[in-house]
Amino acid sequence: MTITLAGQLVVAISSRALFDFEEENRLFETSDDRAYMQMQLARVDDSAKPGVAFSLVTKLLAFNATTPLVEVVILSRNDPVSGMRVFRSAQHYQLPIKRGVFTRGRSPWRYLQPLNANLFLSANEADVRSALAAGVPAARVYPHSARASDAHPNEVRIAFDGDAVLFSDEAERVYQNGGLDAFQAHESEQADIPLAAGPFKPLLEALQRLQREAPEGMRVRTALVTARSAPAHERAIRTLMGWNIDVDEAMFLGGLPKGEFLREFEPDFFFDDQTGHIENASAHVPAGHVAAGVSNP
Repeated sequence: MTITLAGQLVVAISSRALFDFEEENRLFETSDDRAYMQMQLARVDDSAKPGVAFSLVTKLLAFNATTPLVEVVILSRNDPVSGMRVFRSAQHYQLPIKRGVFTRGRSPWRYLQPLNANLFLSANEADVRSALAAGVPAARVYPHSARASDAHPNEVRIAFDGDAVLFSDEAERVYQNGGLDAFQAHESEQADIPLAAGPFKPLLEALQRLQREAPEGMRVRTALVTARSAPAHERAIRTLMGWNIDVDEAMFLGGLPKGEFLREFEPDFFFDDQTGHIENASAHVPAGHVAAGVSNP
């Protein structure tokens, strides 16, 4: 019988995104990898602390109570020896993670395609950009982001920016070329024409499927958190309607800082294409930068 991950939401995640390996990473960046390997081996029985995406992974894996709906795979530049500590740390927290790829310093993004990954989270910007170029939703995590709230243990909460994340960067290009007035005029004129898909539309679709199949007691809650304001809000809403995709909350903030609004939504993760928004958000919630669109040449 052929083993397959077909039909599951597949999340590929680096060790630094799942666990707090920042001290070890500083050694890796200032020394050769042998010293790093020796440190990880010496600490193999010491469970790493949870990292920025730990809450997201824990909640997603809880959807597997009766049927395998979510697969989490470690996809890491770590060496195989250091990988032992990653798996032992997962076992310590009772995370049923059994698959991993460890490439000892080489970029692992090519393994995303045979995994049919729906999401890749990594602290390495080059790996994230390669994944996005290959059509895989991917974000560079900010390891020092605030950790997720534990107020919603049975609910995966994910927040998305709109332009260049869920949607294409068409409108963002108009804004950067012509300013706010040109942007508002363009979006009003195009209100009935759906925006093209952005890099994270496939993830939002996968989350909607997961919600439909969720076991009793688990659910997904999503939010659109955008700098758009009326009247440009309408095109965003109509685009989601045209895709037959629902979001639970929508925040049209008209340029207000997003961080405090996200703090109230309490997401397990927030995705945005602009580093300024991520830096503001990361003080309040787990956050990841989507290096896509005109803002990220």
